[in-house]
Amino acid sequence: MNADRRQRVEDLCHAALERDLPYRAAFVATACGSDEALRREVEALLAHAQTAEGFLAAPLEAVAARVLTDDGGASLLGRSLGPYQISARLGSGGMGEVYRAHDTKLGRDVAIKILPAAFTHDAERLARFRREARVLATLNHPNIGAIYGLEAANGLRGIVLELVEGESFADRLRRGPMPIKEVVGIARQIADALEAAHEKAIVHRDLKPANVKITLDGVVKVLDFGLAKASGAGGTGGPGWARLADASAVVTIGGTKEGAILGTAAYMSPEQARGQAVDKRTDIWAFGCVLYEMLTGRVAFAGDTITDTLAAVIDRDPDWSALPPATPPSVHRLLRRCLAKEPKERLRDIGDAAIELSATTTESPDPTRSEGKGTVAHIARGPARKHLLLGAALGALVAAALATSVVIVARRSSAPPSRTMRFALMLGEGQQFVASLCGERPAVPPITGRPRGSSDSRHRWRRHHSRVFPRWALYCV
Repeated sequence: MNADRRQRVEDLCHAALERDLPYRAAFVATACGSDEALRREVEALLAHAQTAEGFLAAPLEAVAARVLTDDGGASLLGRSLGPYQISARLGSGGMGEVYRAHDTKLGRDVAIKILPAAFTHDAERLARFRREARVLATLNHPNIGAIYGLEAANGLRGIVLELVEGESFADRLRRGPMPIKEVVGIARQIADALEAAHEKAIVHRDLKPANVKITLDGVVKVLDFGLAKASGAGGTGGPGWARLADASAVVTIGGTKEGAILGTAAYMSPEQARGQAVDKRTDIWAFGCVLYEMLTGRVAFAGDTITDTLAAVIDRDPDWSALPPATPPSVHRLLRRCLAKEPKERLRDIGDAAIELSATTTESPDPTRSEGKGTVAHIARGPARKHLLLGAALGALVAAALATSVVIVARRSSAPPSRTMRFALMLGEGQQFVASLCGERPAVPPITGRPRGSSDSRHRWRRHHSRVFPRWALYCV
């Protein structure tokens, strides 16, 4: 790039930075006109000139000198980072480029997120990079990509991650709407991953199809916690939460590729779009956007420019008529609660979404099914009979808890649907039974629940009880 071209790029970037955040992309598109190469160069520089809190302290000219001479990471192929031999570029994520590498010590392939060389001496970028590693290290869940460690060698710094083989969720969505059964299965796993993060007071803040993969075995993995943030105590999101002032998702860190900015904006919550404080309900909004896209095959909020997209997020409702006729009413209600414009009106806990989706799988399409089929009496005649006593005792505990805290009001056909009531019973050291009272639809059993505890206890519960009480929709994580 010659000096005149670079100066032109810097001038346009300076002019864009003088405008309010939601209007910068539109300005760049207008100023660059039909010169697509110029627009991409300006957007690349603009993306690196912004951080979640504002702008980099480094002068724009210094950033330009590094960004506009980037070789796209091709020079890293064949290089080593500690015991890891880099073999292929996989893509870009929050805070860096992602590569496939081979672990020469353990003989396995891994993914490595490399911090761009331009930022290896940037204290702020290094701190954010380490924070992502610490966030991932606190999360141990089958639906979250695992971290293996941090490496620094040969002038490179990287986070070594689980390599998730399989289809990109974004690629799957490009093929069109998904069947209800597949939607429910994937959405439950995404909700499980988010709940695990929220229980650690961690907000992902950038949930979208590009950050989700499906393994060859059908296991969902939520990836890229590069924008995730752990909160402190207090705040309106519940114990252990603090509201987080952030406008970072308008431009993702390292978001230099065409369409990256707009793609992120489509999954932003209204409070993010306004640059206001966010908490875990921002993830719940993004979950609703992804769920809507799975069902309809199109994004919930779209526009020709980032400004149009943000306006849709803030002011317009999704096209509810686009939902397929087979969408269960419970899923329709769940979507509306996830996509409420006001955070206080939104679903408060992503765990409630998992419970609702679990209950959806127990709904029978045939209301005239034979009496006794699927009932506890029917199950007691099968191999699972030995577990009935535990279930009965559990049911008694649930009933006792409800009797002391809930006044049961007779339902009328004209009454609006009641909301899910969530509660927990302590079953012993380190374990809880978390349940939900769902009384609004006759086809759904009145109580759904699942245990909480260690990963082993959850898997034992699933193995022993997931088929014992299908009418109760016992849901295991």
